[in-house]
Amino acid sequence: MVLRLSTLFLRTLREDPADAEVASHKLLVRAGYIRRAAPGIYTWLPLGLAVLHKVEAIIREEMASIGAQEVHFPALLPKEPYEATNRWTEYGDSIFRLKDRKDGDYLLAPTHEEMFTLLVKDLYSSYKDLPLSLYQIQNKYRDEARPRAGLLRGREFIMKDSYSFDVDDAGLDASYAAHREAYLRIFARLGLEVVPVKATAGAMGGSKSEEFLHPTEIGEDTFVRSAGGYAANVEAVTTVVPDPVDYTDAPPAQVLDTPDTPTIETLVAASQTIFPNAERAWTAADTLKNVVLTVKLPTGEKQLVVIGVPGDRAVDLKRVEANIGAFLPIAGEIGLEAANEEDLKSQPLIVKGYLGPGLDPEDALLGLEGKSGLLYLVDPRVVSGTRWITGANQPGKHVYGLVAGRDFGWDGVIECTEVREGDESPDGSGPLETARGIEMGHIFQLGRKYAEALDLKVLDANGKQVTVTMGSYGVGVTRAVAALAESNHDERGLIWPRAVAPADVHVVAVGRGEEIFAEAERLAAELESRGLTVMLDDRQKVSPGVKFGDAELIGVPTIVAVGKGLAGGTLEVKDRRSGSAEDVPVGDVADYVVRAVRADA
Repeated sequence: MVLRLSTLFLRTLREDPADAEVASHKLLVRAGYIRRAAPGIYTWLPLGLAVLHKVEAIIREEMASIGAQEVHFPALLPKEPYEATNRWTEYGDSIFRLKDRKDGDYLLAPTHEEMFTLLVKDLYSSYKDLPLSLYQIQNKYRDEARPRAGLLRGREFIMKDSYSFDVDDAGLDASYAAHREAYLRIFARLGLEVVPVKATAGAMGGSKSEEFLHPTEIGEDTFVRSAGGYAANVEAVTTVVPDPVDYTDAPPAQVLDTPDTPTIETLVAASQTIFPNAERAWTAADTLKNVVLTVKLPTGEKQLVVIGVPGDRAVDLKRVEANIGAFLPIAGEIGLEAANEEDLKSQPLIVKGYLGPGLDPEDALLGLEGKSGLLYLVDPRVVSGTRWITGANQPGKHVYGLVAGRDFGWDGVIECTEVREGDESPDGSGPLETARGIEMGHIFQLGRKYAEALDLKVLDANGKQVTVTMGSYGVGVTRAVAALAESNHDERGLIWPRAVAPADVHVVAVGRGEEIFAEAERLAAELESRGLTVMLDDRQKVSPGVKFGDAELIGVPTIVAVGKGLAGGTLEVKDRRSGSAEDVPVGDVADYVVRAVRADA
């Protein structure tokens, strides 16, 4: 059926919505694809649904190609499965919780690992039933503190999430590889550039993990890559660790008066005269900065953590958050921020601006076994034998020549500092360059975390019960629509890739003569009969300028203008993507358009 603008539920806007910050948000609202219902929550209009359904169709085809089968779970779920895996608590404030009239606890699902696991447990019991891959395309809910950028970070969104179930790790590897290849095909068909990068599993748990990031300046994720092929989310980058240093002949550390030096800058400047270095000037890299962080656990409790880093490096809270779970008693999503004055006052041993690990491992201030009892972690560059200038835990005093491993120890090593342009790649493939990106997909080898928590076991070939191993694979469906809009537009409007455009061709009747509207109707009918989806601007009392403006705003890749050229036997065919236009004889237009559409297939 031809999509007629005279009856289509559509109102385009000339002005950007007041709350829109990024191009995709502005244009999807202005072009009539979505409307805001509440912060981070959007209503999908007919044009938006047309694009969304095309994205979903590509995903379904590629999931079917690897043998995955579609199911559909409720969005409203009971508390008990999430309590069994401890995620009812671990998710903290990021999920929507509610009670029914009988005081039963429920949540709006942010993800469905538990439900997939319980479904397979309910129906399958033998290794002969595996391998199995199930997926759904379903609404998800997260109570984002600051929803922004339209569909890119919302409180309600659509995801494709799939899960693989295998008897052993070799099977998991095969399922993971199949999903990875399917994802690359999905994004290629969508016309969306992605970079697969090494990632951390975060609250999902599991081992091997990769993200598929769409490079864009508005992306919330920072990733790095090298000319030699290394790519990773900054949270997953590992530092090239220096070799240990022999400290056999290192002189004893010295505590010196360093008045008015509470910052790295003031300390470095004062050190040039207080304790000059005969070989070169001191730099911030010679100092050990001890940063106090407040960790808010999912239980609501607060815990102070101190991290020792070279003074020329800033602490990256995202990297800390991604890696600190290995040192805390509770895994899951946490809150993390620099300790405030009130937090510091709760530890009277901490001298602000002059904090250090102590002068003797057996009489340390920091560390779980130290006087303060605080967890003390260090950057990987703090290796045995390295010598540092750092706080002496006394106002106006610093210690010089403090040797790691001799004079102080630590509770663990954590990847925690900013990753810089030019840092060495962990695999030796060259210096790193940084970029921004939007996360479009994420795949995990979950392993047996959820299967163990929910007792998903099958009988193996020997008749013994074994715990099933799982993989988890997600694609942001609504986010894909936004990313496509973000990367396919100009100053006049959207420019959809053919695979997801709401129509193959947009026929615009420009003028007032009956013959113009009759030809537009005839052409639209012929194109539809030849298998194309057709949008027809048949509005009678709308000016040519408004019609052309709407056509460019809506973004169908091929626009045919039926107007004054008709008298001379031609119609204008415009490629919205290249901006080129050509006058084509009336009798040849249908063939011309069909060829253009099929060339993109």
